[in-house]
Amino acid sequence: MRPAPSDLEPVSRTAPADGTARAGRSLPRVAAALVLVLLLLVIARLPWAGDLGMHAATVQRLRHSLLDPGNPLVDADTPSPYYSPWTLVLGVLARLTGLSVFVVLRIGALVGLGLLVTGVLRYVRTLSSHRAAPALALLCLLLLWGPLLFAWSGFLGLNSLALTVSYPSVFALGLGFHFWAWLTRAVRGTAAWGTWVALGVLWALILLCHQFTGVVASLGAAATVLAARPARAVLPRLGAALASGLLVLWLWPYYDFFALFSAGADLEAIHRPLYEHLAARFGLVLLGVVALACRARRDRRDPLVLFFVLGVLVFAAGGLTGHYSWGRALPAALIPAQLAAALETVSAGRRAVRAGWACVLGAALAVGAWTQAGTLGYVVPRDRLPAAVAAKYRTPWAGYQWIMRAGVRYGDVVMARTFPARQIPAYGPYTVAPGYPDVFLPDADRRAAAVTRYFGGSAAQRRGIVREYGVRWVVGPESLAGPGLRKVTAGPGGQVLYRVVP
Repeated sequence: MRPAPSDLEPVSRTAPADGTARAGRSLPRVAAALVLVLLLLVIARLPWAGDLGMHAATVQRLRHSLLDPGNPLVDADTPSPYYSPWTLVLGVLARLTGLSVFVVLRIGALVGLGLLVTGVLRYVRTLSSHRAAPALALLCLLLLWGPLLFAWSGFLGLNSLALTVSYPSVFALGLGFHFWAWLTRAVRGTAAWGTWVALGVLWALILLCHQFTGVVASLGAAATVLAARPARAVLPRLGAALASGLLVLWLWPYYDFFALFSAGADLEAIHRPLYEHLAARFGLVLLGVVALACRARRDRRDPLVLFFVLGVLVFAAGGLTGHYSWGRALPAALIPAQLAAALETVSAGRRAVRAGWACVLGAALAVGAWTQAGTLGYVVPRDRLPAAVAAKYRTPWAGYQWIMRAGVRYGDVVMARTFPARQIPAYGPYTVAPGYPDVFLPDADRRAAAVTRYFGGSAAQRRGIVREYGVRWVVGPESLAGPGLRKVTAGPGGQVLYRVVP
């Protein structure tokens, strides 16, 4: 018997709505999964740019000497803030397994990416129970940036993450998201004393692994506590967490954490570009600022709102006072805004408002994805990319494996300018001057001046510098050839490897 039309009406009205809802939940998940697959393929390639050589050199030193690794870049017995709990674990892994440093860094990248994804999921779950919220949040963190490509350690843009996924900053930020999630649950409930002590230790580990990310984690923690309005009974436990964290920082044997507060002006000059082109680099995040304003209207003590305010205050203070290294706290403003943009899509009041917000956010994410489309070049050969995408691709560094094949050995001192000096120690040799600022190297300026004199001075000056620093090899141009140098091999870009001879 055929049913009456009225029996079919509920099905015809609800089926499309249910299908639309399922599609709305599935689309962010599928997109986030594709992005994660891309990052996994990037890890397999491990493109080299920026600070990868520093982190590889740090693991190299630890695999050879866990207790007294010395300076990671130059032949000097000095501490280094790069000897963190995470690089120590990687050094132990390299020492026990015999795996190459770059394989170990790939393993570290997998762990760091896993921590980041699970940390975002756990933290977002404390803010929303909507199934699509974690995937949307991850997409916003990676794509909601600006029309001008930007990459820097500790910043989570897709292109930036592709280049820094093996860095301690990614590992530390992954721990940071877990830290905020754990702390949120602790201040909302009645966590035991042991939980608070463990939170303090975790806070210290984040600071030791990557100091700038540790500042971001600290600001997020402060916002979490302020938003929760903890009872008086919780305050002593907060004190215990702070005390345990400070104790770990004080006891860390590889460098004096508190000496970093007196870092020199070199760090300020390096970080000044963080205050340039703000609208072009981060313009899409303004959508998240609007979302934060909506959240503030509903609750002025919203944790994301407080987190954003604290981040903006520190960033602005750095620009106004000339402490440009404080610009590394900018993720403390970007992350809450990006998360708010994602959460507003699933938490705005009326369905029409949510639908409108989803359309605007989708368009912004598309713009962000197009800006960072060159990331595909790290896993797809450039000649197979569409011309418009290939134009956005930035070729990674080639590395200096070629000098190792020519006879350079671990511990040899190589004379080289800044750019090669950022890569050569990754394979085990030292350079005369570090390729990066080193706040614990007292003669860093003198070493840099020696490199300048060597490449622009007389033969007598060169001989004196070679003796002083124990130089056995030189990487330089063809025009450098002369007495005391024997050409061994040529490398990319017209570079030549010379052996120092009597």
